[in-house]
This record gives sequence, structure tokens and C-alpha cells, in this order.
Amino acid sequence: MKINVKENIRISLESIRSHFLRTILTVLIIAFGITALVGILTSIDAIKYFFTKELSMMGANSFSINNRGMNITINGKRIRPRNNRIINFEEARQFKKQFTMDGYTSVNIDGTWTATVKYESEKSHPNVNVKGVDKEYLFTSGETLAYGRNFSDQDIQYGQHMAIIGSDIVKTLFKNNEDPIGKIISVGPGKYKVIGVIKEKGSSIGFSGDRSIWLPINNVRQYFSRPNMNYRINVLPNKEINVAAAVGEATGLFRVIRKDKLGDLDSFAIIKSDNLANMLIDNLKDIRLGGIVIGAITLLGAAIGLMNIMLVSVTERTREIGIRKALGATKELIRTQFLIEAVVISQIGGIVGIFFGIAIGNLVSFQMGSSFIVPWLWMAVGVFLCFAVAIISGILPAYKAANLDPIESLRHE
Repeated sequence: MKINVKENIRISLESIRSHFLRTILTVLIIAFGITALVGILTSIDAIKYFFTKELSMMGANSFSINNRGMNITINGKRIRPRNNRIINFEEARQFKKQFTMDGYTSVNIDGTWTATVKYESEKSHPNVNVKGVDKEYLFTSGETLAYGRNFSDQDIQYGQHMAIIGSDIVKTLFKNNEDPIGKIISVGPGKYKVIGVIKEKGSSIGFSGDRSIWLPINNVRQYFSRPNMNYRINVLPNKEINVAAAVGEATGLFRVIRKDKLGDLDSFAIIKSDNLANMLIDNLKDIRLGGIVIGAITLLGAAIGLMNIMLVSVTERTREIGIRKALGATKELIRTQFLIEAVVISQIGGIVGIFFGIAIGNLVSFQMGSSFIVPWLWMAVGVFLCFAVAIISGILPAYKAANLDPIESLRHE
């Protein structure tokens, strides 16, 4: 007798309807396992996307030169970078002048992180970051102007009292959609003319450029001066240039400028814009492993539940099996029928689990401000796992049904 898959699926659905409560419980167990697996892994994909997007603010092919590396705490462990002597203005200026690789090179310095900005009767909280920048900083920072203009060479050279301000400051100081361009604001001890507004980007893991004010670097050196001012250098090579080659050339040049001796360690740190994102993403491996373990344990329980419901189904349908065998059904046909039934139940649970997993994962993505994620890989994994669970759970009941004696089955009440 030829095996009719459609007919077996129809019989499976009828069996599911006749044992609806028991089947729905098994489906929910399977769905819960797939939801845990797909939901956690989709959330991790959303977090990875968020880190890659938000922490690579200067572009994937950019890097910065600091006097020390990143200082962050992950899983309770503090990564302590090696501190080197500060990078002074002359060293930064020489590097910018001598680094000839095609692209943008900028120098910047933090004036203060606690400035209060005023305009007429309005003023901000004392949490504004004042940054001294050059003309090229706009390109290497990954920021763009919403409107207004960038600093000119004359603004930088003469330390003009010009300012480019963040969107949060515009909202705080200029009510009723008042145009800030050309207005005079007070920043610390000085007054500055607003020439540009930075396009809003939102907060990136606690850091917000929307509360920043950019001033010409020579102005900050004069009016926000303090001992041992430490400068940073940003480099954004053209896309055609290999980043590793640019980092190598920058390292060699700055070692010469800093007079690092042959054989000594670099007296500075070169940090690629995606380094922090990669470090944080690496620490998501434990979360991913946890999600896989939770999903595996739940699916194991689902496999046991599915096997139980199939064994009960064999017992309840013994007379039906005897009739089918009496009409010419082979062992292979009976075995296939029960395996298909297990697959149908399992795949229904898998579809439900994938749906809720995607919903939960993208809820996390939405809360983080990331984009909608369609986890094609994890969906495929979920379907495969459900199929595997069905085969493992259904093989024993299927063989039991196939090996029933037709005469004894017909006598079964």
C-alpha cells in the first residue's frame, strides 16, 4: 500500500482534535522551549546590532589615539588599561601635520563635563560636555549637522567665540522652536555665537552627544585651561584604505613623535571604534549558552511529554490500528502515520514558539532602539529541533503501533 502523506496528516489532525487538551499542553511545552531559545538568541542578535551601530559612532574603519586604553567593567571584572603619559598639544599637532594617509585626522580635548549653558533667562543643568575640536572633528566623530555650518580655519586658528551645540541644549534654551543660529549663549566664563546644531542621535549606553557643545580647540585651550591637558587624536581613513595599514602607519609615526625607544612598548593606545562593541559582544556568549541550555532542557521535557501522548494514543487507537491492518495497511504505513502525527504536533508547537520568540526578541530590540530582527537562522534551528524532537519522541510509539497483532487489536475494547 502506497504511503499517502496528505492522508496521514489529515488523520493526525483528526487525532489532535479528538485529544485536544492533551495535545495543546504538549504543544505549549514545545512552544515554551522554542520561545526561550529563539527569544533569547533573537535578543542577543538585537543587542549585537545595537552595540555595533551605537559604539561604532566614528565608523567601522576609524580609530583614535589616546594615552591609555578603555577602562570598563564586564561581569564584575575591571579591565585596567595601561596608563601612559598624556598626549600634549604639540604631539597631537605634529601627528596631524605629518600623517599624510588619505582621509581625515582631527585633534580634540574635553574642556569640562560640568558646564552650565545660559541663554537669556534659560539655563541648562550643569552636565554639559564642552569639547574643543578642530574643523575635521565633524567627520571623524560620526556626527552630522542638522543645520548651520562647521568651524572655519579662521575660527580654529584664532580661537573665535563660536559654538556648535547639541540638540538637547537647543530644546533646553530655545523654546517655541526659536532658531538658535546666530544667538549668543553663555558657556562658563565666556559668550559664544551659535553657528551650528548637531543632529540628534540619542543616548548611546549612557553617553549622549546631544548634551555637548563644541568650541574651537584654541578657544578651549585658552578659556578652559588646566595643567596636563590630555588630547585625543581621531583618524578616519578613506574607505579604500586598509585599516590595519593605517593603524600600522599611525603607530610608527606616533612612536617617533613620542620618542619611544626601540623595543619599548607603545606609550599610547590605539583604539578602533568597534573595539568596545566587540568586547561587549564577546561577553554575550554566556547569555547565549544559557538560552541554549534553557531551551534544550525545556525541549527534553517536551520530548518526554510528546512520547507520553503518543503512547497513550497508540493504546486508545489499538482497535483502529487492527482495522487498518485488516484492510491491508502494512507495518511501514502504520509506523509512518504515527511518526507524521508526532511531527505535526511538534511543528505546531515550533511555529507557536518561533512566533512568540521573535516577538519577545524584538520587544527587547524595540526597547533598545535597535531595528526589527528576523532571525532566519534561529527559525531554521527551531524547525529542525522540533523535527528532531518529533522523531525521537515518536519512534517508540510508532514501532509499538506497527508491531501490534491485528487479531489482538481487533479484540481490544
